[in-house]
Amino acid sequence: MKYKVGIVGCGSITKFRHAPEYKANPYIKEIVFYDRNIERAEALAEEFGGSVAETFEELIEDPSIDMISDCSSNENHSYFTSKALAHGKHVLCEKPIALTIEEAEQMIAAQKKSKKKLMIDHNQRFTPAHQKAREIIQQEELGKVLSFKTSFGHKGPEYWGVNKSNSTWFFKKERSKLGVLGDLGIHKVDLIHYLLDDQIEQVSAFHGALHKKDESGDPIEVSDNVVSNLRTRKGVLGNAAFSWTYYGEEDNSTIIYCERGIIKIYHDTEYQIVITTMDEQEVNYKLETIQTNDNQTNTGVIDAFVESVHHDQTPLVTGEDALLALKVSLALQEAAETHRVITI
Repeated sequence: MKYKVGIVGCGSITKFRHAPEYKANPYIKEIVFYDRNIERAEALAEEFGGSVAETFEELIEDPSIDMISDCSSNENHSYFTSKALAHGKHVLCEKPIALTIEEAEQMIAAQKKSKKKLMIDHNQRFTPAHQKAREIIQQEELGKVLSFKTSFGHKGPEYWGVNKSNSTWFFKKERSKLGVLGDLGIHKVDLIHYLLDDQIEQVSAFHGALHKKDESGDPIEVSDNVVSNLRTRKGVLGNAAFSWTYYGEEDNSTIIYCERGIIKIYHDTEYQIVITTMDEQEVNYKLETIQTNDNQTNTGVIDAFVESVHHDQTPLVTGEDALLALKVSLALQEAAETHRVITI
């Protein structure tokens, strides 16, 4: 069976990830693009051999469309995804799932009522290095996890988004709300949950708009840097840094400190995992190169979503998973704003 997919929002995430990965998937027969800027939709339809829906209603009311990718900006996820689910479409929604817990819960309720698939694009779960690291941790090859540190930073969304200027919606509080936390931090929150099979339950943080300016030359309304401390239910301690001001190379690295050694992920340019044991033995894994803004390769997200629909399986990242990551991200923002330790 082959499927017809609709994509809402025709920015860079659609152009570089969703559209080409759907195009390459053997189960997808056609892509329909919708964007409030119809010229963007028309450009991608021409590039990827798809068609255009002039309105969102036209897209979701088309009975031949089986699934939807919600690639809209953060503040619209709840509306578009919930509507698509209500119209019987399977939905892959970009992260964060929503901007409030209430909106996320509404989306999950819509999924349950529709009995369709809802998957959230927390794509760090899909990299071979992270999947291998999870396996090593689960098998306790180095004993139990004691602590960790993780980082995700690049030079900012104005260099990546379709609107390559300081007027990008990522810098607008009413649209992105969480700033770098919603763009990069939430990825690493979900990753820690995935790697450790655990949940972050207590956080503290500092944040600031340290360098980014908006189109008027004023500091942006959201944070461009967040530095945080985290504690999980199992008592694992960690720290995490998220930044839009890493003006050299990107940093997407994680270190897991265990009872009998250390797992370094995406620290080495040649090996994606480097393990150093307590007795100073080194084990290296060469698995792949990580997806970056400058290195666009297949993320595996689209393939996993399509397979979950085709085989009627639970998606690797559910709405409930994404809600947990959102709760932690909102707690991090609250901790930074109130200078308090927040329990989730």
